[in-house]
Amino acid sequence: MVGGALLIAIPLASAFAIPLVGLALKRAAKWVPPLALAADLVIGLILLPRVLEKPIIVSIGGFPPPFCINLMVGPLGLSLAILISFVALLISIYAVGYIKTEPTEKYHALFLLLTTGALGVVLTGDIFNLFVFFEILCVASYALTAYRKDRAGSEAAMKYLIQGTVGSTFILVGIAFLYGLFGTLNMADIAARVPSAEPLHLFVILAFFIVGFGVEAAVFPLNAWLPDAHSSAPSSVSAILSAIAIKTGVYAIARVSYTLMNARGVLVLISAIGIVTLVIGEMAAYRQKDDIKRMLAYSSVGQIGLIVFAIGMATSFGLFGALFQLVNHALAKCLLFLAAGYMIYRVGSKRLADMDGLGRSMPLTTLAFSVGAFSLIGLPPFAGFMSKLSIVCAALETQRAAYLALVAVALAATIVEAGYFFRVVQGFYFRKQVAPDSDRQPIKETPAGALMPIVVLAVLIVVVGVYPGLVTNALRGAANELVNRTEYIRVVLGTP
Repeated sequence: MVGGALLIAIPLASAFAIPLVGLALKRAAKWVPPLALAADLVIGLILLPRVLEKPIIVSIGGFPPPFCINLMVGPLGLSLAILISFVALLISIYAVGYIKTEPTEKYHALFLLLTTGALGVVLTGDIFNLFVFFEILCVASYALTAYRKDRAGSEAAMKYLIQGTVGSTFILVGIAFLYGLFGTLNMADIAARVPSAEPLHLFVILAFFIVGFGVEAAVFPLNAWLPDAHSSAPSSVSAILSAIAIKTGVYAIARVSYTLMNARGVLVLISAIGIVTLVIGEMAAYRQKDDIKRMLAYSSVGQIGLIVFAIGMATSFGLFGALFQLVNHALAKCLLFLAAGYMIYRVGSKRLADMDGLGRSMPLTTLAFSVGAFSLIGLPPFAGFMSKLSIVCAALETQRAAYLALVAVALAATIVEAGYFFRVVQGFYFRKQVAPDSDRQPIKETPAGALMPIVVLAVLIVVVGVYPGLVTNALRGAANELVNRTEYIRVVLGTP
């Protein structure tokens, strides 16, 4: 069905159209991303009911899989594509007024290329094309991190580039080993042939993939690039890196571990890696008492650790919790970075102490920030309460000592997380605002155009927390797709 291909084609074509639009109508170029992403979102929502009933296979090249490049528009891929399109749409609206460094056309084109890469990663049914889309995403991310061309951004982008290149090399070597073993790059075809392979060979290939995708997912100890990139990039870039880019690494780890390699025997190790990442990320975030964006960056490391922990449970309920937390983190962390962007702009500093008392001068922005923070902590009635509760219940359901011990550590890490977020919120409302310099303008609320996506995210977090049924049907279908690899093979290859 052409609709599945349009999800990738629209942002890709729009990215290349932006320079041409900029030549003809310079002011119109910044509106191309919102229009393209709105179209993607509408297409995704239209396709969702049908896909939940039966996945859509898009074959490119006139041959059936595995003899062609194909897209697998299933519950997992489409649910993530809708999330990517929605979050990217709100960030693009925010960026219309936020991004002022010329040439802005370059920023908006790179933004759409990053989004295209993310959409391609979650929709492709071919492991090599997953790598190609992953590289598109990464290259755009490197460029956007250095967009301001300042020293901090350039150094962060170079660190990101070096580590990302190493990760990409590991992925490519893993793909080469797979092709050498099975002579195919179609993921369903590989999955069908995996039982005939030596377990040691599969373990080595899986290790290459986990290291490679783990760099972009920012799992420990492969996350050294993330704090500098998130804190140095423009806040709209920080938002898309945290809400979208690192999620593609998590998706790839899950897809390879479940669908491709059927690596249930080693998933407890993946859970352990997730918990180590969670603890280190939360402890590092707690220590960040000066730079708000660096604190949020380390918080992202911790949240990714929690998602990876749930992925490793090897149950449909665990994967449901992981995907629910992925959605919660995408919405909440996007909200936090966007809100922090204008708080930093208004006070002229990233220092947390300079944001004391902002609850009086920026009431809507700080309230929205508080909603995002409380959702990440897991407080009711926000989306994070339901997602974290699902993960805890899934761990208890396993009745395995390893997962029970790991979830206890995760709950302890949540207390640390609450500590640093409550410290920030307390500063907004219970500390005096630092007196501005005599030559500075009084601090004002975020402009309406940028405030709109922030408020939409805050409202949605509350709505999903109160009415989780809005997303649970799609997320259950997505989790079942990962667990039931036999059905994935049957749908893609058309085998009985």
